[in-house]
Amino acid sequence: MSGFDFSVIADSLPSLSGGLAMSFMLTAIAMAGGLILGLILAIVRLSNIRFVSIIAALYVNGFRAVPLILVIFWFYFLVPLVIGRPVGALFSVIIAFIMFEGAYYSEILRAGMQSVRRGQWQAAKASGLSFLQIVRLVVLPQALRKMAPLMVTQGVILFQDTSLVYVVSLHDFMTSASIVANTQNRMVEMYVFAAAVYFILCTLGSALAERLKRNPTLA
Repeated sequence: MSGFDFSVIADSLPSLSGGLAMSFMLTAIAMAGGLILGLILAIVRLSNIRFVSIIAALYVNGFRAVPLILVIFWFYFLVPLVIGRPVGALFSVIIAFIMFEGAYYSEILRAGMQSVRRGQWQAAKASGLSFLQIVRLVVLPQALRKMAPLMVTQGVILFQDTSLVYVVSLHDFMTSASIVANTQNRMVEMYVFAAAVYFILCTLGSALAERLKRNPTLA
């Protein structure tokens, strides 16, 4: 390879844009599913039902103790053995991401809800609201504003983690860039471009998190 030839980037834009779309899709689905699952886990852990609270805690601590790539392997290789049929790379990755992110969003949301003053919990309970009504109407709106920066930061980490789907042959942005780099023998150009894209997108996400931290009313 002689000199730099960044024209390979323009020639490969269809493949790269398809990979970037896959990364965005996985990030959006995993964030949405992770937030829903995380909220359920957080509420269960804050409830007075000790048995289910312990189960939820074991779930959260278990998933936070293993790397995401191992969770992807579990669902891609082990689940078909259990149910007796293949589940497909995309479906297994989506489920793995949601269950993994749910554990992290659970801790973010639980910390946010616990940060609401105890007096507000007690006042809402005294007014006759049920536990779920207190969470939905009083606690959660305040917690979400406080935890929005952390949730955005977790989303940035999640976007970076989508590069792990190469292990099940899904073509995310990083995998697409690697394929072009190897087939066109333009390693430097493609990896510099990939690094620039990740840097720009993650910097924008971090800037949004910082802005939400300085002005929580934007959440």
